[in-house]
Amino acid sequence: MASKLLLIAVFVLDLIAFGLAVAAEQRRSTAKIVQDSEVNYNYCVYDSDISTGYGVGAFLFLVASQALIMVASRCFCCGKAMNPSGSRAWAVILFIVCWLFFLIAEICLLAGSVRNAYHTKYRTIFSEQPPSCETVRKGVFGAAAAFIFLTAIVNKFYFISYSNARENSFQPYGGGREAGVGMGGYK
Repeated sequence: MASKLLLIAVFVLDLIAFGLAVAAEQRRSTAKIVQDSEVNYNYCVYDSDISTGYGVGAFLFLVASQALIMVASRCFCCGKAMNPSGSRAWAVILFIVCWLFFLIAEICLLAGSVRNAYHTKYRTIFSEQPPSCETVRKGVFGAAAAFIFLTAIVNKFYFISYSNARENSFQPYGGGREAGVGMGGYK
């Protein structure tokens, strides 16, 4: 059976990453257009930039979670061979899906954090057009939180399938029995 301590540690890391992503969505920076005291130009004033920190924190916790699972499972490609079974097939499928969800979550977190940290310094001088006060779109960190949740679920199922397939590991040539022919007994 899969290591319960590892699954708990990964669950806690994923839970923290999810919470930070939700907090980043709630605390996205907003901007307003302000006129200077001499009424010569308009400029953008941004509020709190805490959302960037939350996004980066979620990014790092998710990386730690994924690294912990991949180190524990030897990234699925190193180590002893596994028996061809349903557990191994599910482990392969879940490994691919896990990395796909992980990459989508990380891209959303990174893009949202970078965009949230970008503050327009644009000013309009004697123009009727107001400056464009760019901010991160609503839902970017929310999408990241959703994919963090999916990654967390798929990571757990992947590791459990991997552990089940690893317990019944493949032992070539009859599992230690001496075989007269190189392609002898196959359990």
